[in-house]
Amino acid sequence: MPTSSTPAEASTAADPARTARLDVPDARVDASGGTEPAVPDARVDPSGATQLDVADALSALLRDTGTEPRPDSQLEALTLAVAADLPVLLWGEPGIGKTAALTRLAETLDLPLTTVIASVHEPSDFSGLPVLGDDPAEQGVPMAPPDWAVRLVRAGRGLLFLDELSTAPPAVQAALLRLVLERRIGSLQLPSGVRIVAAANPRSSAADGWELSPPLANRFVHLQWAHDHDVVVRGLGGTWPRATLPRLDPHRLPDAVDFARRAVCGLLAARPGLVHRLPSSETRRGGAWPSPRSWETTVRLVAFAHAAGSSREVLSLLVRGAVGDGPGLELLASVDRMDLPDPETLLADPAGAVLPERGDLRQAVLDGVVAAVRKRPDRARWDAAWALLVRALDTGAPDLVVVPATTLATLRQEDWDVPESIERLAGAVAISRRADDAAARVAVAAGARR
Repeated sequence: MPTSSTPAEASTAADPARTARLDVPDARVDASGGTEPAVPDARVDPSGATQLDVADALSALLRDTGTEPRPDSQLEALTLAVAADLPVLLWGEPGIGKTAALTRLAETLDLPLTTVIASVHEPSDFSGLPVLGDDPAEQGVPMAPPDWAVRLVRAGRGLLFLDELSTAPPAVQAALLRLVLERRIGSLQLPSGVRIVAAANPRSSAADGWELSPPLANRFVHLQWAHDHDVVVRGLGGTWPRATLPRLDPHRLPDAVDFARRAVCGLLAARPGLVHRLPSSETRRGGAWPSPRSWETTVRLVAFAHAAGSSREVLSLLVRGAVGDGPGLELLASVDRMDLPDPETLLADPAGAVLPERGDLRQAVLDGVVAAVRKRPDRARWDAAWALLVRALDTGAPDLVVVPATTLATLRQEDWDVPESIERLAGAVAISRRADDAAARVAVAAGARR
């Protein structure tokens, strides 16, 4: 009895080429009727992995980068401020690596990273959401914190990253005040193991940017984040600088606190106008400026930098980021002078005096010696000052002794004999003055040619 066939089977029987295609699924028919191997499916690897799996593997290899110890002043300043438990704000143009640096910092310090985009939140997200209880008249209305804050409290530690801070509207900035300073969100207190770091773009390059309000800006240590060509090139090659917490010398802690307090208090005692100086322009109010709060921050930063043995460049980034460029540079100059030798000690033993190598510090020491002789003029002190100037002439730049020597010469009294050392100094002063006169003539001639 003949068997019935389906329409598909009948079609196959009538078409030998179709029969070949069905019988040989991994081959195709060429123009002459023969077969050749079929093109493999591009979505499947011979091992069974799809092309998306292979793409993911390639992406993983690109993300697999290492770190190395490498001197980096801005990274060291960031880690030191984080160690001091001070809120830090990184300023920089878009795409410069602020977010990547903080991600690496969290990984290196083994801190869970929580990123919050301030501009996409409502003020209540930071001040707390009101939640009605059983009896609001008796128990009040508690302010519930957001979920990310609860996770930070449960973890007990972490790095809270407030990104795109300059795009947050004024109402949100006001709600952030208590979070940044007191570490409170609603009725929740963040643990001491949580550090706060923010990032912002300048208003000119921020999307719908706002200037930071003065109260919020004054709570941060402002660090200008710039890219380093060598760091970027080596990082793209697979090795980025390692962010490590500073090593604080436990034996230097009391001395570090005393040093920081003397440095800041000494400057403010001499310059009372620096205690509080609110900038006049809106842009500068959104940065670092001096106030009692920011000076307290500065004391903390100087103490940590001193205990860690940080470089002057790192200290400069920190103090200028707390109180601004002008007051910060004045503090740095005051700190430099704290380590200068006492003029009276130098006058007592000019032959054994050790003068600073840096030109500006040496100039300050020589000026201090001359000022000490002027304050208490005496023949022996006058002679000792000349001996110090000769020592400075022999061990440093001759031009540094010109002004002190000229001033010291005016302090001579009639019965004081001129020391022989003045002859050597007189030659240096004359040469320096002739050089200054020649430079002035060249400048005048160049101006006349224009």
